Amino acid sequence: MAHRYWLMKSEPSAFSIQDLRKVRNQTTSWDGVRNFQARNFMRTMKKGDRVLFYHSNAEPPAVMGVAEVVTEAYPDDSAFNPKDIHYDPRSTPARSLWDMVDIKLVRIFPAPIPLDRLRQEPGLKRMELLRKGSRLSVQPVRPEEWKIVLKLAGS
Repeated sequence: MAHRYWLMKSEPSAFSIQDLRKVRNQTTSWDGVRNFQARNFMRTMKKGDRVLFYHSNAEPPAVMGVAEVVTEAYPDDSAFNPKDIHYDPRSTPARSLWDMVDIKLVRIFPAPIPLDRLRQEPGLKRMELLRKGSRLSVQPVRPEEWKIVLKLAGS
């Protein structure tokens, strides 16, 4: 089965691709997603799927590198902890509303690919990231878009 491609946004002040490089085994859980459409995308992710790691709310916002899904969706336990900023009292261990996946760093690009540069690529006109009003923190990437972004990254 062919792998699918995704883009996951993170504010670098909260968790950057450099933070991912520093954690044990360069692997982390992608928790705290509180949008049902983004959660549903995570629920369809399979081990081996590839992810563009995107720094949002950054100057400039940019694709920073590639990660890989290493654990498929499972309950996001940050939703059960009243002391966690992602706490959701509607979600319980018996009926979890929210899921997370684990990702592992594949590589950091030699140079970030800024959002403005992505907008200049004719082949990326339909990319979800570039759609007006799109704010999803987890979103699909078409195979042809994946190839263009990797080409821009110099690979």
